[in-house]
Amino acid sequence: MLEIKSQPASDAAEPKARPSAVPAEGVSIAEGARRTGVSVHTLRYYERAGLVISPVDRTSGGRRRYRELDLKWIVICTKLRATGMPIRGIRQYAELVAAGPGNEAERLALLEAHRADVLAKLAETQENLKIIDRKIDVYRGSLAAGDADRLWAPVQGTAERRPGGSAS
Repeated sequence: MLEIKSQPASDAAEPKARPSAVPAEGVSIAEGARRTGVSVHTLRYYERAGLVISPVDRTSGGRRRYRELDLKWIVICTKLRATGMPIRGIRQYAELVAAGPGNEAERLALLEAHRADVLAKLAETQENLKIIDRKIDVYRGSLAAGDADRLWAPVQGTAERRPGGSAS
């Protein structure tokens, strides 16, 4: 499973400082991880899994150096992954991009299919959220009315309702 680091809630409310430009010689894997919000392990995995569009540069000592294009591409990959695109789909997209001009229609088709999947999942999530909101309303109403003890609860391992209760 790929790990994407999320920002703490306290950081989310603060305006983000614009990251400094990536030096021409690139940045270390640790700095690349920090800038993209993924772990060092994920950066290595993306490279091994064939998800990067060009070979990552190396120092004379063999250490990875990420350039601005590499980091921008990693962010695209993380967004595709976070929206449910399978690794094989990201790999296919990366291969198409790496192949250069001439396959734009295939790239578009791949992205449009993924977009349709994301929209379907969003619709399903919105339906699920409606049920959760209804349940919240039931609990709030019952608590406010002082009859929350009448809400349905399993009795002795069965799914019986309490007299006068509603399914909760």
